[in-house]
Amino acid sequence: MKKSLKKPMLSLVAALVAAVAAPVHANIIISEVAPYASGNTVYAADWFELTNTGSSAVDITGWKVDDNSNSFASSLALRGVSSIAAGQSVIFLESNTSGTNDSSINSGFKSAWFGTNIPAGLVIGNYGGSGIGLSTSGDAVNIYNSGGSLITNISFDASTTGKSFDNTAGLVGNVTQLSAVGINGAFTAFNGAEIGSPGLVSAVPEPESFAMMLVGLGLIGAVARKRQH
Repeated sequence: MKKSLKKPMLSLVAALVAAVAAPVHANIIISEVAPYASGNTVYAADWFELTNTGSSAVDITGWKVDDNSNSFASSLALRGVSSIAAGQSVIFLESNTSGTNDSSINSGFKSAWFGTNIPAGLVIGNYGGSGIGLSTSGDAVNIYNSGGSLITNISFDASTTGKSFDNTAGLVGNVTQLSAVGINGAFTAFNGAEIGSPGLVSAVPEPESFAMMLVGLGLIGAVARKRQH
């Protein structure tokens, strides 16, 4: 019986070790997006949130964003943030090409969501330029690294004014869940007009932790089967 268990166990461990060794960029998810915000908020800027679900910081220098045209050639640089720490969520607000509007837009966003009670450690970056404008009738967010490789992406259908799309689950592809107060850290903004969780994200399983959990479960199962025989 020892011999019959050895090969499956080796295969299981090898597969899960490969999962643990996956590129760290796989830990970056688009955790939230608000495509309604450019036309229906006082700060007049669409926004999305990136979250690092891994256990180490990720350098995002040179990373870019595009909408549903899904083209690195027409993508826009993410500015103001060069690294996302482990477990950190970072907000990116749409601004103008030169960045001269960044400060006023970011200030307006903070006031609208938090009033004067701005969370410590809140990090906001920006992007801006022609060709990108998240549509309320449905669109997408595509994130690329500096070499043009697609890191992650989501798409969404028609949005609901005042409610961001909640992707705490880290899905890739179509996202439908809307933010609801009390779910995944979502709350009503200070201005009373929006619901979301910008800069906040509930704990999600890290790929490394998930893989280790599976390894542990596999070993427990193997020991149990061995005892039965």
